[in-house]
Amino acid sequence: MQALISKLAGVLGSCIALACGPAFMPAAAASEIVAKVNLSQQRMEVLVDGVKRHTWRVSTGRDGYNTQAGVYQPFAQTPFYFSKKWNMALPYLISIDDQGTAIHGTSQTGNLGRVASHGCIRLDTANAAILYKLIESNGLYSSKVIVIR
Repeated sequence: MQALISKLAGVLGSCIALACGPAFMPAAAASEIVAKVNLSQQRMEVLVDGVKRHTWRVSTGRDGYNTQAGVYQPFAQTPFYFSKKWNMALPYLISIDDQGTAIHGTSQTGNLGRVASHGCIRLDTANAAILYKLIESNGLYSSKVIVIR
């Protein structure tokens, strides 16, 4: 009897796995994504599992809109956002705090490498897309942003 129950449990488990599909299958391990922003250098380094993959120029907060140093957990992503407050497109927006600070692309690439934003971390739009896709594919909670002075 025990052998029959064990066999039925195995068959039933296989049927559930087939019916439910990949949602119930173990996921591949996500890579850790770390974006390190150096405010004094106006640069971002992107590390994937501790290995530096990218270094990009950024623009962070100008006087009166300082980008705050700290460790942040990205919690939301939007591929295209238009800010009515600032009347500008914020492509590949990655929200990092509840005060509205985010990482996003910019068309104002001439300002990259110096302070220019209202507190956000601006990247060339192509680079923002790369970071956005890295975080999207590995998960918000496998990612962090470190901002240093």
